[in-house]
Amino acid sequence: MRLTVAFACALGVFAALVGPALARANDSGRIRWKLLDMAQLKLDGKPPLKWSVYQPDKKKQSNLVLVLLGRRYLALDMKAKTVYAVIPTDLHADGKNVETDDVIQPSRKIPSSEWAMRDVGPAESIKLTLGDYGRVLEVQLPHMPDMRAFY
Repeated sequence: MRLTVAFACALGVFAALVGPALARANDSGRIRWKLLDMAQLKLDGKPPLKWSVYQPDKKKQSNLVLVLLGRRYLALDMKAKTVYAVIPTDLHADGKNVETDDVIQPSRKIPSSEWAMRDVGPAESIKLTLGDYGRVLEVQLPHMPDMRAFY
């Protein structure tokens, strides 16, 4: 009896230590993108006919933004100030949200310039010029409300 209890405890400790590492290894390259309903997007100062803006689920990937612009998906890396093309077949729909593998691939880099990022009160504004179109893209991402005052 003591041996089985000790074995069960050891197995529990092993699962607690190794389980999360295995889970991270399985989905380390996957990104789950959440649709931002309150985001705004403009192309040359006008909203396009079809557009959506997504942000990753995980906080550590918060420097990325996925933009649907017509039929074209663009991944914006705000930290590196680069734009990447995302092939629609790489996206997997999950309700209103989507999942992708790692979208940051140097072979899919799109030239961009004139990056400007600033806080505009209730949102963060990202403005850049797409080199292949020569058009100005502006994305406004809403800030999450600070709920610390309510505790």
